[in-house]
Amino acid sequence: MMASTVGVIFSNINDEHVPELTKIRSISSIPYGGRYRLVDFALSNMVNSGITTVGILTRNNYQSLMDHLGSGKNWDLARKDGGLILLPPYSDSSEILYRNRLEALKGATAFLKKTKEEYVVLADANSVYKLDYSKLIAAHAANNADITLAYHEHACKDASYMTFETTADNRIVNIDVNTASNSVKKHYVGVMVAKASVLLAIINDAIKMGYNSLSRDILCKQIDSLKLYGYKYEGYFASINSLVSYYKASMDLLDKNIRNEIFGARDVYTKVNDSAPAKICDGGKVKNSLISDGCLIEGSVENCILFRGAKIKKGAVIKNCIIFSENEIGENCNLSYVISDKENTITDNVTLQGSEDKPHFIEKGSRI
Repeated sequence: MMASTVGVIFSNINDEHVPELTKIRSISSIPYGGRYRLVDFALSNMVNSGITTVGILTRNNYQSLMDHLGSGKNWDLARKDGGLILLPPYSDSSEILYRNRLEALKGATAFLKKTKEEYVVLADANSVYKLDYSKLIAAHAANNADITLAYHEHACKDASYMTFETTADNRIVNIDVNTASNSVKKHYVGVMVAKASVLLAIINDAIKMGYNSLSRDILCKQIDSLKLYGYKYEGYFASINSLVSYYKASMDLLDKNIRNEIFGARDVYTKVNDSAPAKICDGGKVKNSLISDGCLIEGSVENCILFRGAKIKKGAVIKNCIIFSENEIGENCNLSYVISDKENTITDNVTLQGSEDKPHFIEKGSRI
């Protein structure tokens, strides 16, 4: 079945929710966990599920994404037939950048027609999770559904989610878009599977009717005419739709059980970057932290995530921080609840204080 499935990943959808981190990159290429990018999770899920043709829909700020993905070799997608395919960032022949999911799909119609697969898995690239897409597709085929949406049950005040209600057999009977709630609901996790013929028909109708929103103009309005089903995902799930959610999802990795669930069993693939091991010098201290290759630690690090090449100088104390690659934290600095983007220099004796609900963010290339 998976040989008859093609994958499509939206690399820029939801960029606007994390402007601090997407100013210079797409949301899909946001660094995560010391050595990964967010796109690695959707892409690895597809590869581990046997999907060998994956189209990446680009829009803007995609140089970082292209550098990361390369030929797709690290995901075993450097192939003559299928493999990893970067799709152009235009919604149609007028060369207008797409503004939403439906317009992005309009620009991918040639790709979808050419692949000839029976099913299409559509995935956002702003979530951390591990889902076997083959089980999702099997459920989709068993229900003879037109579209199946994966969901996760939880309470969330964030209004950026799409939620829905289902019958006992998971047939979707009601959809709410951007509605916040304190109660436990079925939240769409940004993964759906559709029959390719149905998806192409939807795109064609949308072009004719001038529709702009897949959720509002298609799913909500055609809930009775389309066979829409839900598929329950019960594992760990984190959606990155704000700087705070990024911080909390990153800090979740310091929990051994969550870390083992995300990275255990089936691999999460990423770009290989060979470098020297991390070095903890005399007087350096590390507690409950993730330390990547190439880091140099002379100070104290607690409850932190350090990306490749980060340097913590003598006397510096950093707690509850996320330090991206090639940062240098000067002597006797004191940092707490800080997210520091790439290639920053914090000079000696600087104190920076944020909080869990409002981490202090430092832009790439800053000197403080």
